[in-house]
Amino acid sequence: MLRVTLRGSGLPTVTLGSGETLLFGRSPHHAVPDDDPADALRVTAIALPRCAPHVSRLLGELVVGDEIARLRWHGSGETQVSSLFDAPGGARRVTVAEGMSLLLDEGENQLVVMRGRQTGPATYDDLSIVVDVATSEPPPAARPRADDPAELDATATAPAPRLPALSREWYVALALAEPWLTGTDDYPRPPSNREIYERVLHWHGYAWNLERAQRVDDAIRTISALAFGPKDDPFNAGRGRAQNVRFAIGRRTAEVRIVTVEDLEGVERAAAARKVPPAVS
Repeated sequence: MLRVTLRGSGLPTVTLGSGETLLFGRSPHHAVPDDDPADALRVTAIALPRCAPHVSRLLGELVVGDEIARLRWHGSGETQVSSLFDAPGGARRVTVAEGMSLLLDEGENQLVVMRGRQTGPATYDDLSIVVDVATSEPPPAARPRADDPAELDATATAPAPRLPALSREWYVALALAEPWLTGTDDYPRPPSNREIYERVLHWHGYAWNLERAQRVDDAIRTISALAFGPKDDPFNAGRGRAQNVRFAIGRRTAEVRIVTVEDLEGVERAAAARKVPPAVS
């Protein structure tokens, strides 16, 4: 028999036993089955406090069996799962995306939803949830169901915050995150200001004023604020100029999908199309 406890900042502690399921997210109550009362009694839904509007209504489905606890991820954005367990090295860290399932290790498992908590107008912080998995013989006490479903939030999930597509900052973010998007290097090196300027010029044919290094640094500051939020922004922490923190910003930009592999493929196609000479009639 397993005993699984979910807790987090501002979140009431929830305890599950074997045979129970917990749905969590911005507004997950719509996913509770209502056609089978027996199934509904074994499923609990809990809304995470202060979720950003781009967080999916149903983020995760935590299914507790007799011997394993399985997390099924339904959120449209990625999350990172870190766990500690009795093994050589003692830790693992994985990223899960929509549709993936993961067996949780016994002990403490931490889920980090990147930019999942709203801290102010257009400002976001990471949302952390801790799931403790332990062996226990007696099942936990039953918990009350949610209140009136009519009062639950049923609004559509908002898109995640991103830079305006094809803007100067968007192109800089694409150049900055390119080593992580392509995955061609085991230890990616962030591009220099000159390399960013040349990549933007290649993709767009016009690079605004990015030949000036200060303009590249200014764009990276904007990208960093969006990727990390005000609390963890490296520039707010006084860690120096853009070049000194560029590795962390480039990796984070790719992780939270401010720009994507599809974006990179699109600009490469556009650049190739510009070089094709017109057909001779």
